[in-house]
Amino acid sequence: MTHHRSLDHFLKEGVESLAKGPVALVLAEDDVEIASTIRHHLDLGFKQVILFAAHDLARDLALPAKVQRVDQDVRSDLAVVDTINAVINAAPGIWLYYCFNAEYLFFPFCEHRTIGEMLTFHAEERREAMLTYVIDLYAGDLDAYPRAVNLDDAYLDRTGYYALARNDDDGHPRERQLDFHGGLRWRFEEFVPVEKRRIDRIGIFRARPGLQLRVGHTLNDEEMNTYSCPWHHNLTAAICSFRTAKALKRNPSSTFAIQTYKWRNSVRFEWHSQQLLELGLMEPGQWF
Repeated sequence: MTHHRSLDHFLKEGVESLAKGPVALVLAEDDVEIASTIRHHLDLGFKQVILFAAHDLARDLALPAKVQRVDQDVRSDLAVVDTINAVINAAPGIWLYYCFNAEYLFFPFCEHRTIGEMLTFHAEERREAMLTYVIDLYAGDLDAYPRAVNLDDAYLDRTGYYALARNDDDGHPRERQLDFHGGLRWRFEEFVPVEKRRIDRIGIFRARPGLQLRVGHTLNDEEMNTYSCPWHHNLTAAICSFRTAKALKRNPSSTFAIQTYKWRNSVRFEWHSQQLLELGLMEPGQWF
């Protein structure tokens, strides 16, 4: 592991780690499952994993050589956007993926195909970005795991996902763009601000000059926010995430109101892409 004392230091001294992609950017908001998040994405075949974490987080964590640790506080939406946009500016032409700690990327057939192979196919279809659905994971027993995280006893919702039209500034529906909803943000929406209820994220994209991530997990190029090209369905992926479950249990207004996340449509998460495909939570497109 290489340690950088600031984002500026990383962009001056560690920028060579952005020379070959795909690169995974892991944004640590707390100390939960940082190591497993990094290990999962290295196993998918990312060339580099860059960990952004505040100076006081995970100081003693032993990380593999492919990991660059950057002291950068990313515990606010603006800090996340500023950090990723700085990396975009420094890595033209490179495929980037970003997630938070305790989030795990799955794409179709990822058990025997690498992230590089998948993105090569995606690029051949003239796609520069990929829609990812953030699928909420949660511990089955909140009494035993009050932070709502347990990788060995993780559950997800098998139903309850839906999409609404995404309108432009003039109130007209945007072509091939939708706002997706579901999971814990839908079931406990009274505790979630309206602007944070969507579960779609443009989580994978190819960096280029002028490209910018916006608050709300979309890019400033509207074509890159689409779920498919005009001609046929394209690949999509899922980011299986404990982030919302953690937040709802950390929030004083919701923690005591929620005794369990399990309901009649909860199923145990199998940690396999086939389950997500069968539930319709990602799309293989033309890739078989």
